[in-house]
Amino acid sequence: MTLINTLLLFMATAVAEIVGCYLPYLWLKQGKSAWLLIPAAASLTLFVWLLTLHPMPAGRTYAAYGGVYVLVAIGWLWAVDGIMPSHWDIVGVLVALLGMAIIVLAPGH
Repeated sequence: MTLINTLLLFMATAVAEIVGCYLPYLWLKQGKSAWLLIPAAASLTLFVWLLTLHPMPAGRTYAAYGGVYVLVAIGWLWAVDGIMPSHWDIVGVLVALLGMAIIVLAPGH
């Protein structure tokens, strides 16, 4: 699997997880319909399935996925919540992605 494909798969995995968690948040915090729990469950099911498609061992996949999750979560902050990321948010994303890159690109993996 190429690096670009791996990154895209990580991003799809992160979106599925965030949607699966965001919908119950809307129900619990903003009084939206409990019917949101159905697509939330479907999204979390998709998230788990997407994790199984990663070629690395599970522990390494979860560790590397964390960096991309941080990137997608900050993108969600901007796109969905309408909050412009701060410079510190961007620095945090870069640090998380550096950690992810070290895990994914390490020789012998």
